[in-house]
Amino acid sequence: MISFPFVWVQAGLALVISLTALPIAAQSVHENHSGHAGQPSPASQVNSQTASDHANHAGGTISSSVPAQENMESMDHGDMQMQGATASPDARDPHAWSGGFTLTEGPYALSTTRTLVLADEHRFWAVLGDRLEYDPDNEVMVFDVQAWYGTTYDRLALKLEGDIADGRLEESRADLLWSHAISAYFDGQVGARFDQYDEGKDRQWLAFGLQGLAPYWFELDITAYVGERGRTALSMEAEYELLLSQRLILQPRAEITLYGKDDVDNGLGSGLSDAALGLRLRYEFSRQFAPYVGVEWTSKFGGTADFARAADEPDADTLWVVGLKFWL
Repeated sequence: MISFPFVWVQAGLALVISLTALPIAAQSVHENHSGHAGQPSPASQVNSQTASDHANHAGGTISSSVPAQENMESMDHGDMQMQGATASPDARDPHAWSGGFTLTEGPYALSTTRTLVLADEHRFWAVLGDRLEYDPDNEVMVFDVQAWYGTTYDRLALKLEGDIADGRLEESRADLLWSHAISAYFDGQVGARFDQYDEGKDRQWLAFGLQGLAPYWFELDITAYVGERGRTALSMEAEYELLLSQRLILQPRAEITLYGKDDVDNGLGSGLSDAALGLRLRYEFSRQFAPYVGVEWTSKFGGTADFARAADEPDADTLWVVGLKFWL
């Protein structure tokens, strides 16, 4: 009977302690969550970050993206130049976008001579003696010299060719031409030709030519002529250089001439007038000085051959020559 009340006292104490502990636990739980209350929740962080990202993508503020989009939609697409459209007329004008300032006018004008000169603005000159040779059998000297002065694109060219016998100029041909580069390897040429004959009548021609380096390294010189009273002529010359070594060079050469009508005064017939085939072997002591020996076959055709036979002259000949090729 004594132990029963004691049990009830123990139970009552336990209940009191339990009821007392509940607020403490609740406070502890609340305190734990209150610790997170000072930090944004993961969900709020995601939402906040998402909003920030969209704000940044809009250029600072979300609201500013609306006018930008409206501006894009309100643009006049007719003003836009798509690739492949026609360029403006002044697209390559170097002064079109300088605000009126140039190298010769405005505050940036150069008061002295230009210091910057591009490569294609320099002027050069050259003299090339392609053939300066002597025929000992006929005691005739032949010269074929070219000279030019100018830039890479435009030059004044002079071509001289003729025969000298007994110290006297028998006949000669001089072409004075303006030469303009029309491609990487060819020049177009326009000018005049002057023919001089010791026994005959001098002629003058207008000249229209093409000179350059053809595929497979053939040097071509083709010129058409128009003279007085409807006279016409065509001259074609081709050369090739075969390097047997770095200094020993074999050079085949061919030349033909045609005339549109007879020239009795100078012994020339219409059609194919004459042709020459030559083969020369030279040794280059330097690129500028190269003596050579060679052989050349020449022949006259058609009316020109008839004029030669009537004058008791051969219509064909084979010449052994010695000569010099040079350039300055």
